[in-house]
Amino acid sequence: MKTIREINERIKKGEAIVVTAEEIIDLVREKGVKRTAEEVDVVTTATFAPMCSSGVYFNTGHTTPRIKLGGGKVWLNDVPCYAGFAAVDLYLGATAIPDDDPKNKIYPGEFKYGGAHIIEDLVRGRDLRLEAITYGTDCYPRKKLETLINIKDLNEVVLYIMRGCYQNYNVAVNLSDRILYTYMGVLKPNLGNANYCSAGQLSPLLKDPYYKTLGIGTKVFLGGGIGYLCWQGTQHNPNVKRRENGTPSIAGGTLAVIGDLKQMSADWLQPASMLGYGVTLTVGIGIPIPVLDEEICRQTAIKDEEIFTQIVDYSESYPQMMSSSLGEVSYAQLKSGKIIIKGKETPTGNLSSYSKAREITQILKDWIKKGEFLLTEPVALIPGVGSSYTFKPLKERPVIET
Repeated sequence: MKTIREINERIKKGEAIVVTAEEIIDLVREKGVKRTAEEVDVVTTATFAPMCSSGVYFNTGHTTPRIKLGGGKVWLNDVPCYAGFAAVDLYLGATAIPDDDPKNKIYPGEFKYGGAHIIEDLVRGRDLRLEAITYGTDCYPRKKLETLINIKDLNEVVLYIMRGCYQNYNVAVNLSDRILYTYMGVLKPNLGNANYCSAGQLSPLLKDPYYKTLGIGTKVFLGGGIGYLCWQGTQHNPNVKRRENGTPSIAGGTLAVIGDLKQMSADWLQPASMLGYGVTLTVGIGIPIPVLDEEICRQTAIKDEEIFTQIVDYSESYPQMMSSSLGEVSYAQLKSGKIIIKGKETPTGNLSSYSKAREITQILKDWIKKGEFLLTEPVALIPGVGSSYTFKPLKERPVIET
């Protein structure tokens, strides 16, 4: 047994043994779990994938005369911001799009600009046009505002992801005879392709499947800077069916993450336009897993051929909330470039970048080895297997007029 305090002391002295989520696999194969657990202190994990539930909240500072943006309407480069807070606090969601963009229909082109692009513009230090229309009060008399803003002039600018780092996810396919435009990308008819989205054996929640080391206060690599786990993510679902190695065979846990956008880099926060669907933000997250015991070591060495997920039809099963699966495949099979579905060979594609995730694991490894990144002890673990935490669909009820 080790403690995080002991590992941090080794990091400070430059003695810590840090390996990536790929390197631990080979070490356990060569030396066995027991010896590897004794030698290795930290395993770095990562993902670089679309995280639609991302956004930034920021404070503009007060104008002269003062204006109450809260309760009014606010736009950044024509993209609407949420202003239901105090006077000059705003929130911008990654999936927000300008009012004149099409919604809720198949769109033949790209959604060229939205909230995720604004976030990239902020990180790159570009000027943005802020427009606001609101009502005046005695203490906030101004009613209109049009100005340029820049991240260097704003007060707090904070990236907040309410659901990220999904622990496993569907393989999306299309059984219908028409093209589908989805958040999992364009799905060709009649099993023309199969899209998935995971870093597999590099992914944080697949290398600590029972959340033994992850919780509120865990320090992470976020968008090229420093962030922290601040809660379980929305739709966190720990009590799903799991394999003997602890990995869930369907979507399981999620994480909520927060960090200072001013520290971050556009290399690790990139907007994506999903054809016919909308806008999202691709985020790089790296999480260190302290090797506290043999069981944690064993789980960090889980590899792609030991992680399985479900093939789901997005033409009917997914939209209609049906739980049927067309089969189960491993990430090793998915990464081979093709799988067999209903007897048909189907090409696969990954919306998550494995190469970028690998790069993050190496960056985080280097930070730790140089003593620039110490581990943190969670103040509370996120709800795990056996907890009362459940993910529920919306319970729709008729609205009765009174």
